[in-house]
Amino acid sequence: MPRRTIRIEPLLPAGTAAAAALRRERGLRRTRAIPATLSATRKPPGSPYNRGFAIDGTSTMLNEIKKDAQARMTKSIEALRHDLTKLRTGRASSALVDHLKVNYYGSDMPLTQVASVVVSDARSLTITPWEKQMVSAVEKAILASDLGLTPNTAGTTIRINIPALTEERRKELAKHVHGEGENAKIAIRNIRRDANQQVKDLLKEKQITEDEERRTEEEIQKLTDKSIKEVDEVIKGKEQELMAV
Repeated sequence: MPRRTIRIEPLLPAGTAAAAALRRERGLRRTRAIPATLSATRKPPGSPYNRGFAIDGTSTMLNEIKKDAQARMTKSIEALRHDLTKLRTGRASSALVDHLKVNYYGSDMPLTQVASVVVSDARSLTITPWEKQMVSAVEKAILASDLGLTPNTAGTTIRINIPALTEERRKELAKHVHGEGENAKIAIRNIRRDANQQVKDLLKEKQITEDEERRTEEEIQKLTDKSIKEVDEVIKGKEQELMAV
């Protein structure tokens, strides 16, 4: 039997005078009973696609599962990129200090909201607080960080020199980068597992066929492979940056 889009009026019980009046007002015909395969009460717990009043069939359900998985995988990759920008690689980058918090009149504020950060050259940053009285607060934030850098201040200008990395330190950081990449891959595979489980739940509830299950899991695997490849590219780029003299 072909599936049909069915509008549900959740606030008005079927068969009441109010429901009938609303149908007449909107020019709606009396709806047929919802097939068991599309019943909103038969969806697996936590399904991301049971959010509206209209049910568009199994294709919408499966597409929502894939879209949700893809969005979560993308967030995992972006989180990896963000974390790797904090690593000191021997080359100056404003991203190196973006995560620092500065005490601004009793509140912790991002450094970039109280000062300008400029890459002076390949090995130095220049930080200029917007307010003169914030100079000491910025210095304290730099010294208290895990960057291992010492600020040099002249008036309201703070200069940070980025020392070259030793060979041993480069190898340590490369190992750390590789570990972060593996963690990102684990997160992506866990997302694949969750998505596949949602598909299996639909099959168990007889809301999809075995062919639909197989096809959807293959598409989820393609999303996973693509995301893993992106992680490898991010890690490779960071390792090359670390090993560059």
